[in-house]
Amino acid sequence: MNWDNNTRLAVALLFVIGYLLMCGGIWWTRHRARKQRALLAAGDRQSWLIAYASQTGFAEQLAQRTVEILKTAGIKTRLAVLSDIDASDLEQTERALFVVSTYGEGAPPDNGVAFASKVVSSGQATLNQLHFGMLMLGDSSYSQFCGFGRDLTTWLKARGAQPLFDNVTVNSNGDTKKSLQAWQHELSHIAGTNDAPDWEGPTYQQWILTARRELNPGSAGNPAFHIELQPPHDVVADWQAGDLIQVLAPSDLHKPRDYSIASIPSDGSLHLLVRQEKHSDGTLGIASGWLTHTASVGAIVDMRLRTHANFRIGENRDRPLILIGNGTGLAGLRSHLKARAASGKATRNWLIFGERQAEYDFFHKEDILRWQDSNVLEQADIVFSRDGERREYVQDRLLSKASEVRRWIEDGAAIYICGSLQGMASGLNDALTEILGEETLARLTMEGRYRRDVY
Repeated sequence: MNWDNNTRLAVALLFVIGYLLMCGGIWWTRHRARKQRALLAAGDRQSWLIAYASQTGFAEQLAQRTVEILKTAGIKTRLAVLSDIDASDLEQTERALFVVSTYGEGAPPDNGVAFASKVVSSGQATLNQLHFGMLMLGDSSYSQFCGFGRDLTTWLKARGAQPLFDNVTVNSNGDTKKSLQAWQHELSHIAGTNDAPDWEGPTYQQWILTARRELNPGSAGNPAFHIELQPPHDVVADWQAGDLIQVLAPSDLHKPRDYSIASIPSDGSLHLLVRQEKHSDGTLGIASGWLTHTASVGAIVDMRLRTHANFRIGENRDRPLILIGNGTGLAGLRSHLKARAASGKATRNWLIFGERQAEYDFFHKEDILRWQDSNVLEQADIVFSRDGERREYVQDRLLSKASEVRRWIEDGAAIYICGSLQGMASGLNDALTEILGEETLARLTMEGRYRRDVY
């Protein structure tokens, strides 16, 4: 094709103009996107971020109540699980309230692990614009009391964030009512109101102790009891598998004790599996001693139901379940197996349970054998540490079944763990990390497929 100089010049100009228009279009698109992000960030900065990390559900409930108070005063809020937040979220936030509990000796709760590993560990956020308040929940019987809340506070300050007021600490072994009143006082300043609703939990009801039997007479361990309770005649008791109760012993009315529920409402009564605590001087634990020994059948028990969202079945209803526990931790697993049996669906269940000796410590043996016969339990590994030549625990059995664990997870299974924090919980976490890998276990936690009720 033969073009004269004028034609070549015209074509060149068209290319230049087209290129400039394309560049202008790209610039305008990016400019508009930046403007939209700026407007979104400005909107976020006008609201309060309420972030929580909760193991048993109590911190989550307090975060929700915090939102309710601020909304009543017309303040915009954004409620989020801590693990759903990243560094950029915090960098675009000017006002935040954190409600966090601590798991064991200073570790984050399961729904705070991702934040701790990805955001805190990176240490890259710049938070000079952030002002925050902190409500920390913990148990002073642990040496790292409120350890995660304190670590989070230190990290926020190191990144430039400024506290709005001194941290408020809730000690499960102390006066929780006074601590929560202190938090409400700070919220009242923020909301500009003094008529915040009462934050005391549901009132305690007078249930009746209707049955009690020892499950392990002759055991080398402390006695463990099956206990049944009936609600008052005018109360329709409703709970879900995985939930807890709080019990007030008559001699210790300010310190409720949590117990995992071992039954479902259709059983007709609420069941517990309680180990009798014995001190070195021979005296019994206040709550366990009262429930298992001092209180007579027919006695009144002051208690209330407590939702445990993190250990409910939730979105795992149709998934296979791997249920792992030891000792009285069988209670929380038993409630899930009862619910699965009652539903007549989702019968792919695998129970791994550990105790001392088969002769004495096979708790609820009849239930487990019946579930095996009826295929509610596809697989059951009952581990008795004192019966073999060498001691074997649930984490050891899990490691020996590594390929099966991986296959169940590939099939979509969720893992539920109930039992002792010391020894079992950490041992199982190490075993699962070895079997599945740290990234997979973190993903399961994020997806709600790795859930723990440990104490």
